[in-house]
Amino acid sequence: MKAVVISEYGGPEVLKPGNMDRPVLTPSQALVKVAFAGVNFIDVYMRNGLYKRSDTYEQSLPLVPGMEGAGVVEALGSGVEGLAVGDRVAWCLERGSYAEYAAVPAWKLVKIPSDVSLETATALQLQGSTAHYLCTSLFALEEGQTCLVHAGAGGLGQILIQMAKAEGAWVLTTVGSPEKAEIARKAGADEVILYRETDFAKAVLEMTGGVGVDVVYDSVGKDTILGSLRSVKQRGTISNNGNASGSIGALDPLALAEAGSVFFTRPHLADYIATTDERRWRAAELFELHQTGKLAVTIDRVLPLEQAEEAHRLMEGRKSSGKILLAV
Repeated sequence: MKAVVISEYGGPEVLKPGNMDRPVLTPSQALVKVAFAGVNFIDVYMRNGLYKRSDTYEQSLPLVPGMEGAGVVEALGSGVEGLAVGDRVAWCLERGSYAEYAAVPAWKLVKIPSDVSLETATALQLQGSTAHYLCTSLFALEEGQTCLVHAGAGGLGQILIQMAKAEGAWVLTTVGSPEKAEIARKAGADEVILYRETDFAKAVLEMTGGVGVDVVYDSVGKDTILGSLRSVKQRGTISNNGNASGSIGALDPLALAEAGSVFFTRPHLADYIATTDERRWRAAELFELHQTGKLAVTIDRVLPLEQAEEAHRLMEGRKSSGKILLAV
C-alpha cells in the first residue's frame, strides 16, 4: 500500500512517500480503507520528536504518521462487534492515517451519519473533539462567561468559537491578519484582536473592564503564554492545549500566583476520550451540531497524500485558515 513514512525525526522533509505492507489485524481491530487523513499539530510533534518520550502517544521509528482519518471498513478482527464491512467510519488518536489502509482499534471508531461527508467527519474528529472537551469538560462554559481563543481562524479556533457561542459565552479571539479576522468574525467571535498590531493582553483587559476572561484556550504556546497569564481573571483558568509556536518550556508556579492564583493545565485529548462511551458521546454531539446547521466546518484545502510535506509546511507556517486534509 502507499504510505508516508518517517524514518528520522526532523522537519517536514522527513515525510517520505513510499510503499509498505498492509497492517495485519489483531482480534480487536478493524482494517479501514482510508479516504482522508487529517493534518494536525500532533503529527508535527511526532515528526519533530517532541513526543518521542511520551507515554500517552508511544512511538518508535520508523512510523506512519497521521492521528485522524475517515474511510470505509475493509475487514474486521475476529473479536469485533457492532461494526460491519462497508461501514463509513472516522477516528482520531490512533496513528497511521497517512496511508491507504489503517488498522484501528474498533473502540476508537465512530460511525458517520449518512448525511455527513467523509471530509467533514475527518475534520470533526481531533479538532472537533478537542473543542468539545475544552468548553464542556475542561472548563464548562456557561451563559455570560468570557473566554479568549487564540488562533481563531484556524481549524480548531473556528470550531471552538462556534461551540463557545453555543454555550452562551462572550468570545474574544486573536488572529494574525485582517483576512483571518473576517474568518473569526464569521465563526461568531464577538471581539477580534490582531496580535501582530496590538498587545492582546492589554486589549483583553480593556474589553473586560480590567477584570480579564474566565478562561484562555491557548493553542499557540511559547509566543502567547505570558500574555495569556495577563489576560485571565483572578482565579481563572488557562489551558495550554497546543504548541503551534513552540513549547512554552519551564513555567514558574509562582507566576500563576502572581497572575491572580490562576489555574493552569496542559491537557491531552486522549484523557478526554478515554472510553468508548465518552468518544462516541462527543462525536455524536459534534455530528448533530453540524447536521442542524449550528456548527460549520471549514476545509482550507485537500492535498494528495504524496504532498504531506507541503501540508505540514503550510500548517506550521500559519498559511491555512481551516482544516488541511490529505486525500489518500
